[in-house]
Amino acid sequence: MPTLSHFSIFLSLSFIVQALHLSSGQSFIGVNYGQVADNLPPPAATVKLLQSTSIEKVRLYGADPAMIRALANTGIGIVIGAANGDVPALASDPNSASQWLNSNVIPYYPASNIILITVGNEVLGDPNLMSQLMPAMQNVQNALNAASLGGKIKVSTVHSMAVLAQSDPPSSGSFNPSFQDTMKGLLHFQRDNGSPFAINPYPFFAYQSDPRPETLAFCLFQPNSGRVDSENGIKYMNMFDAQVDAVRSALNTMGFDDAEILIAETGWPYQGDNNEVGPGVENAKAYNGNLIAHLRSMVGTPLMPGKSVDTYIFALYDEDLKPGPGSERAFGLFKPDLSMSYDVGLSKSSQTPSTTPQTPVNPSPKPTTCWCVPKSGVPDDQLQASLDYACGHGVDCSPIQPGGACFDPNTVQSHAAYAMNIYYQTSGRNPWNCDFSQTATLTSQNPSYNGCLYPGGST
Repeated sequence: MPTLSHFSIFLSLSFIVQALHLSSGQSFIGVNYGQVADNLPPPAATVKLLQSTSIEKVRLYGADPAMIRALANTGIGIVIGAANGDVPALASDPNSASQWLNSNVIPYYPASNIILITVGNEVLGDPNLMSQLMPAMQNVQNALNAASLGGKIKVSTVHSMAVLAQSDPPSSGSFNPSFQDTMKGLLHFQRDNGSPFAINPYPFFAYQSDPRPETLAFCLFQPNSGRVDSENGIKYMNMFDAQVDAVRSALNTMGFDDAEILIAETGWPYQGDNNEVGPGVENAKAYNGNLIAHLRSMVGTPLMPGKSVDTYIFALYDEDLKPGPGSERAFGLFKPDLSMSYDVGLSKSSQTPSTTPQTPVNPSPKPTTCWCVPKSGVPDDQLQASLDYACGHGVDCSPIQPGGACFDPNTVQSHAAYAMNIYYQTSGRNPWNCDFSQTATLTSQNPSYNGCLYPGGST
């Protein structure tokens, strides 16, 4: 039995916060809208699709006027980007920044809810542009200030994880020394203007470089034995948290412990070339579905508990014209015909079923009520991993603590059953929420006993 007492109050509150966010939307869930494709649906259709989901922010890689216009009066937050090719002109001429703003922001704001401008994408890997990034961002900020939009629209840039010289263990996270001076200037600018530090963590690539089964489970937010940070003793249960906390450590080391982190991109491809390790529908569904559940739990990361970082999932659609391996063209959550590539529980209709009582015209079979329980014969060590996973992801495990209604019998099997079920019931009741690395199954037999009640729900 794990030591859960120090979690109990926090997890209970987290569960309440999760419920509130489920009812009011998830402002921390965004999506990337790439346009390297020749088969994308019309902007109006895309906006209607977004409105049918719990996605509340969309990131554009440029400043497509048709898409910005179509998003007007929806309330959806919009991130627009100045391309890497725009950086030299923006850096060298303040008038260029004003003209860029007059073309891409002023005609649409505030009807179109532009919240952030990203100047360049992963620029620090380009020595020709690196020295121009800071002047470009400053000129864009000055243009915003001149238009009385300073503070209303933020200015940032997006980094790859390559800006870190070290990320393992997370507490040792540090920036590449060759970027130190530039990074310090950027961070001072962003602190002065209240803008977030935007980064692109991809557990998918971490798995490709270490394709062991235990690494896959760690990357997919699935039950695993965890990885202990040797510097501070913190156990990490997933790669996303480890990567984000490595960034947090690097920022803290530089003296910017107040810098807000924004996840500009993260995702998993649902197919790829035969020689690629990791792509697949089940893996993509597990990563994105569990990531969304993790964000909704509001459990946060070990170094940033109790909140969810703004996270933009890559991507809304496949981009059929992108070069590179097949996986590059298979990150889309949706197809160009607006159908789902796979279901990760983003649809509003699947999250908020109607509570209005309805009388059926004709009797029909009742929906099956299901509970999630361990499969028979699963070893205790695997069940313990599932128990740790569920109780570490925002569900209320207080009933299986000493004195709780479900503490007895005090066995790993019994406690894991309760934790698995409460996780399944609060994460969307999707089949993949009752997988636990194939150690759990759904049953129609109510496992409640004595005063221990197992919440149930219809499928």
